[in-house]
Formats: sequence, structure tokens, C-alpha cells
Amino acid sequence: MSEPVIPGRGGGVITLRVADALWVGLTAGGAVPTVSAALTCSPADARVGYVLLGGRVVTAVQAGRGQWGVAEAEVRRAAAELNAVEMDVRDLVRIGPFRGMPKRESMERMPLRWRERITWELQVPRDPERVPHSEGGRLHHLAGVDWRRILVEQTRAGAGRTWWLPRSVVRLLDAAEHAEAQWLQAARPRHENAAVTEQPSRHGQTQAAGARQTTGPDDPTAPLRPYNGELKGHLYSVLSRKPGISRTVAGWACAVCRTAPAAVLDHCHEHGYVRAPVCQSCNTQERPDHLYRNDIRVADRYMRLFHTHAADWLQHWHRCPGCRARTTLPLPHLAAWTASIACRSLRPTHRGSRGRTPCGVLRASWTGSHRAPGSCLLTVGVDFCPSGEHRVLARVPYREAAERFGVWLAETAPAVAATAGPDRLDGLPARVRPVIADTSSEGLGLF
Repeated sequence: MSEPVIPGRGGGVITLRVADALWVGLTAGGAVPTVSAALTCSPADARVGYVLLGGRVVTAVQAGRGQWGVAEAEVRRAAAELNAVEMDVRDLVRIGPFRGMPKRESMERMPLRWRERITWELQVPRDPERVPHSEGGRLHHLAGVDWRRILVEQTRAGAGRTWWLPRSVVRLLDAAEHAEAQWLQAARPRHENAAVTEQPSRHGQTQAAGARQTTGPDDPTAPLRPYNGELKGHLYSVLSRKPGISRTVAGWACAVCRTAPAAVLDHCHEHGYVRAPVCQSCNTQERPDHLYRNDIRVADRYMRLFHTHAADWLQHWHRCPGCRARTTLPLPHLAAWTASIACRSLRPTHRGSRGRTPCGVLRASWTGSHRAPGSCLLTVGVDFCPSGEHRVLARVPYREAAERFGVWLAETAPAVAATAGPDRLDGLPARVRPVIADTSSEGLGLF
């Protein structure tokens, strides 16, 4: 059995096996499930200088006799942060499958890239000889989180299977991925300097001459830049092709939640303008569930956007100059708002054990286009009615829906309504023109 503290190391450095037991003991009462070998089984590898526990990078140190260890205080701090995470198992975010298949070689090495790892685990047949095992059998974890226990798989007719995780866990893993990227970026100059004196060993590993191996930086995370409208008025089709755009986006904090690192550029699909850089969780949360091209279901997690922090979300949608000038929303969002707000009183209820509950799941569909407001019609209905009925609640012309939204916007978010233009639904241009012209062939100066 390993010693609790590594001989010759101060500062409360404990072995990886002891840290494993400490981690699972400290997180046993948390909402997010964890594994019992978070520091010793794949994808954790202390030999690269760190391990991921929750959303935190924990630096690893090397002592004599080939032992690796971590600071006990860092493990306790990571466990406390994880225990503070609240998880709503009904608030789910789709995490795959997406296009493209990661290679096995890339999954056996760092960095985390947790979405690719899950895709690889669930879609690629595994070689039993190459799969790490623990005393309890095969382990599946990401940053110490046992994602297998909370993964939800859904299958829809004609759409195949999809994978979902609770939103709080998605944000946690996104934070871990960002923290790891910052750690590696800060550690690169130190490793490059150390490589000058490194000599290969018999097993292909490297050791620094005359000293123990150095570890990563003391501060694994760098502060994220707040988004202040730097991309206002730019077309997504132009900006998305700029070199280095992904790296630039990752340096911003999400413009909606303002806490998680941004991962994508959210943009208006109707007008083509960039709204803002957002994290994967907020990017998934801001769109209703499309069933078909002109048909959506208005899930509870999306309906909350019109009630919880409504002013922030309305401001985000109106970052699109086209939506702001027309004092409206893109057609799918306007249809969802019409179903959940304008037609709220029309939704039937049923008697249940805890009183009357709303009927089924709201569905919104439309015919026509926002470019021809006079002929566009929104239809609000209900799916999965407990009594077996599938009824149409209302048919609302696009003009009427836009007018109702304008009135509601002025009452709900007067600051957002004050910056919007007149409600011009006619005379829309056939092609979108950028508010800010890109006249440089070398790319924007921002990048």
C-alpha cells in the first residue's frame, strides 16, 4: 500500500492512489457523480504534469522512486468546487453525435476534448487489451466525473440516436477544457526551455539533467476577456472564415452567462449577423428544438428564457441589427414566444396529483417566410396530450405576432425596446448587407 505522504516532499503532497480515495470520499455527497480512480486511470495522466478534477487543473509533482503526487489542499479545493455544482437532470444539452469521427490515437493523449472522447467511447469498438480497468471493471470518466451515470440517450424516428448531459455538467466540462488549454499554453515556454537539457531515457521518456522535472504554472487559468460588442455588425459568413477566429473566440467570456469560456459565434440565421461569442451551453439553450424545417417544439428549458433573465436574452437576440431594426425576433424564436407567451391562456390543463398541470408539449410551426410577412402564418398546437387529443390552439398571422411581441418587449425589457427601431415588416432587402464592411483582404485588425 502506498504511503499517505510521499517521502521527501513537503507541503502535504500525497500519492495518486491516496488522492483517488480522498477525491471519491469528499465528493460522495455531491450532485455530480464521480469515479474512484480519477487520478490514476485514463484519461488522467499525472506524468504530463497535471490532472483534471472537475473544472480545476491540479498540478502533479514527481519525487523519488518514480512516484507522482498532488497537493492534498488542491484535491480538497477541487472537491469543494464540484460539490457546489447543482444539477438539474431535466435541463439537458445535446452533446452529440456530430459530424466527424476522432481518431483513436488522438483520444489516447491529452488534451481533454470531452465531446470527442464521448463520441469515441460510444461509437468506436474498443480493443479490450487497450482499455484501462480498475478493481470494479472498466472506467469511464472525464475530469473525475462519471459521465456514464448521467448520460441520456434519445432516439427519434428518422433522426437516429442523440446523447445529452445535464447543462451544469456541460458547463463544468467546458470549464475543465478551457482551464487545461490555458495551463498548456502557459506551460509551453517552460517546457521549451527544459527541452534543451532533456535526454531521452531507455523507454523513450525524457528527464531533465541535474534536476527533478518541473511542473506547470502556479496559476492554471487566465482571466477571460468580457465581450464589449467588438463583433457588432459583422456578418457570420465573413467573420467565420477569418484565420485564428476560434482562438480569438476562446479568449472571451460567454456574452450571455459571462462566466464560462466562449466556444462558438452565435449568429442570426435569418439575417446572417454575428450576435456574440457564447459558450456551448448557452448556444444550445438559446434555440428551440427543431423537428422539421418549419416546425419546433417549445421545451420547458427554452420557455424559461422568456421568464428567467428575459432582459439579458432579449438583449442578446437584438444584437442582430436586422432583428433590432424590425423590433422582432427570428421566425423560430418569434413562433416559440407566440406559443409560450401570447397563447399561454389558450393552453389546456389537466387534473393531476398536485393540481392542474399544462397539457402536453407546445408545438409551433409556420408557413411562409419572414421576408413575406403578409403571407406568413404561425400555428400553435399541443403534442402528447394525456387525454389523447392533439389540438391546434391558435393560428396567428406573422404581423399580429410581431406586434404583440413589440408590446411585450416594451413592458418586459424597456431598455432593449428603447434601442430598437420602428416595426418595419415590409420592404425588406432581398440580400443582407453587412453593417460594417470588410474591406481588408488580410482580415480584420481585431484578429
